[in-house]
Amino acid sequence: MSDANRELELRAKAADRSALIGIVGLGYVGLPLAAEMAEGGYRVLGFDVNARVVEGVNAGCSHVQDVPSARVAGFVSAGRLEATPDLTRMAEPDCIVICVPTPLSKTRDPDVSFVAAATESVVRTLRAGQAVVLESTTYPGTTRELLLPALEKSGLKVGVDFFLAFSPERVDPGNPRFGTRNTPKVVGGVTPACTRVVMGLYQPAIEKLVPVSSPEAAELVKLLENTFRSVNIGLVNEMAIICDKLGVDVWEVIEAAGTKPFGFMKFAPGPGLGGHCIPIDPHYLAWKMRALNYRTRFIEVAGEVNAEMPEFWVNKVVEVLNARGRAVRGSTVWVVGVAYKRDVDDLRESPALDIIRLLQRMGAEVRYHDPHVPEFSDDGATLRSSALTPEAVRAADCVLIVTDHSGLDYAMIAREARALVDTRHAVADRTRPK
Repeated sequence: MSDANRELELRAKAADRSALIGIVGLGYVGLPLAAEMAEGGYRVLGFDVNARVVEGVNAGCSHVQDVPSARVAGFVSAGRLEATPDLTRMAEPDCIVICVPTPLSKTRDPDVSFVAAATESVVRTLRAGQAVVLESTTYPGTTRELLLPALEKSGLKVGVDFFLAFSPERVDPGNPRFGTRNTPKVVGGVTPACTRVVMGLYQPAIEKLVPVSSPEAAELVKLLENTFRSVNIGLVNEMAIICDKLGVDVWEVIEAAGTKPFGFMKFAPGPGLGGHCIPIDPHYLAWKMRALNYRTRFIEVAGEVNAEMPEFWVNKVVEVLNARGRAVRGSTVWVVGVAYKRDVDDLRESPALDIIRLLQRMGAEVRYHDPHVPEFSDDGATLRSSALTPEAVRAADCVLIVTDHSGLDYAMIAREARALVDTRHAVADRTRPK
C-alpha cells in the first residue's frame, strides 16, 4: 500500500467511524475520552492494568466522577465500549491513545516509566496503518525522543507506515461547563501527515481541533497553561501572606482589583496546589531546562511559595487557638474538605493531606468532613469522613475550611464554630447578602 493510501485509509475510517480506537489507561483522562469517542460513533477498546477498573467498565460502572455509570453502561450494551487488561490486543485498534500517569519522582524529576511501559507494549504489536497518540503530560521532546525511536525499532517508518502525535489532555475534573468534547484540543504530529490523520480521528469526538507545527509545540502548550496558573497562584498566595502581615484583607484587595476591566485577571489564594497538573507540570519544564543549563526562576519561586501555603494556614490555626488560650496539642481540629478542589473526589496532591499531617505532628486530634471523599488512607492510617453537625462544630476547638465544596452549610459553620480559619473565603462568599 502506498504512503498516501495508508493516510487516506485511516482518514476514511475516521470519517465513517469504522476505526477502532484504543485507549491505554482508563483514569481521569482516558475514560472521559473513551466516552466521547464512543459518543462520536467509534468502537472503543480500553486497556488498563487495574483489574477492578476493567471489570467495572465492562459491568457498566464508572469510577470517574465526571462520567456517569449510566453513560458507560449504554456504550457497553451498544457494543461501543469494552475494557481489557490484555495488552497483546493492541494490534487491534487503528488508533492507540496513551493516557497513563506521569508523576514526579521523590527527587521531583519526571517519572515517565508508565509512558515507557505503554510504549513498549505498543511496539510489541505495532502494525502498518496504526496511529499512536500520547496525551500524558510530559516534558518537551518526549514524543520525538522516547516514543519515536522505540516505535521505529519495529522497522516501520513514521508518517509512512504509522502516524505519531502528541495531543495534551486538558481535563478539568468537576468543571460543569467544559469537558473533553467542548474543550479545544491541540494536536502536534511528527509529520504533517501525522497531524492530518490524528485530527481526522479526533474530529468526531472533539468540537474544535487546534493543529500546531510539532509535538514539541503541543507538549509546551500544556506546560505553559499550567505554569501560567502556578505562577499566578503563587503570586496571589504571596499577596495573601503580605496582606496578613500588613493586617489587610487579601480578598477585599482582590475583589477591588478585579473591577478593572483590562490588564488584570483574578486568581484566588488558597491552601496550596493540588491535582495532577498544576503542582507537577511546571516541574517537567524546569527539569528539561536544567538539562539545558537554564534556571526557570519564576517557576521555582512560584513552586516554593505554593508549597509553603499548608504551613502558613496551619500557623493561622495555631494563632487562633493561642488567642483562645489553647495549645494545638490536644485540641480538636475539624478539616472541612480534603479533595484538591471544589466538588470532586480527587485527592491527588491535595494540600489538605499536608495540612492534616502537620496538625497531627503538632499533637492535634484531626477529624474531617468531605461529602465526596468518604475515607482515605495516608501514612498507613485510614481516616473517615464524619458528619458535620452543629454539635460537632461546637465541640471542635477550631474548624479549618480547606476545600469549599458546594452544598455545605457555611452559615452554620460560621455561627457554631468556636474558632474558624477559612483558606478559601468560603464563609464570606457563601453568606454575603445577594
